[in-house]
Amino acid sequence: MEKHLYLSLIPEALVVSMLSPEEFGIYYAVGSAKKSRGAAIFFEVDPAYRHEKLRIEEALERCEIHEDGTPKASIYASVYRVMEYISLDALMQLYLVTPDGRVLGLEPGSEFPEETEGMHLYQEIAPVHPQVVSNYGPLQFYELIVKNPTSLISLPVVCFVELRLNGLAVDPLEGDASDLPYSGIEHLRGCLTDLKTKPFHSKMVDRVHPASFPFRMIKNGVFIGNEQELKYFPMLSTEELRAKHYRFWRSINM
Repeated sequence: MEKHLYLSLIPEALVVSMLSPEEFGIYYAVGSAKKSRGAAIFFEVDPAYRHEKLRIEEALERCEIHEDGTPKASIYASVYRVMEYISLDALMQLYLVTPDGRVLGLEPGSEFPEETEGMHLYQEIAPVHPQVVSNYGPLQFYELIVKNPTSLISLPVVCFVELRLNGLAVDPLEGDASDLPYSGIEHLRGCLTDLKTKPFHSKMVDRVHPASFPFRMIKNGVFIGNEQELKYFPMLSTEELRAKHYRFWRSINM
């Protein structure tokens, strides 16, 4: 039976499984008694990928069919500092999974999104997950976190998503926030106001924010970058989600 290699982001872990990406997504979000119900995000990794810091071969050997013939759902190869040991070239598709097990696969993009007017809201997903506002676009934000030699705080790798701010992106005080599901809207307005009126480029909104986020609020896509490169997995448009992935679209909008 075919064995797959998955890089989970919530929580960060490297998992070997006999389940297909769709089956694994359902299992990971709703099908395990060991894990509370919740959204999941993971990459499928090239099964040929190896790294000396990751015990992939041992995990593959232990991933065996159950006595009753059912496939083995998961064997954990690592649960600590996984992302920094994975080459971005080994990442295949990215999968978003809703709490009720609707799975959407995203292909890597060939171009980064165009810069947009106003300020930005970023949710870091792994290895840490604060929520941050910035007047930097996604590429500059990635460089600030990973490739800024003057910063006292930097990461060897980061995965993050840009979330929609709607009217707050340009006018944090009076902009329309009626469709924003974030908690602490007044605090968010205050952070954006500080960003607009004071001489700094980013401000933390919540340093212990949960890594999960409402998928319907994804502005452009998901970014993952290390010191060598940045990859981008664009989100599908609302029209394409409704036409081709209706159950996923309906789930994220309920």
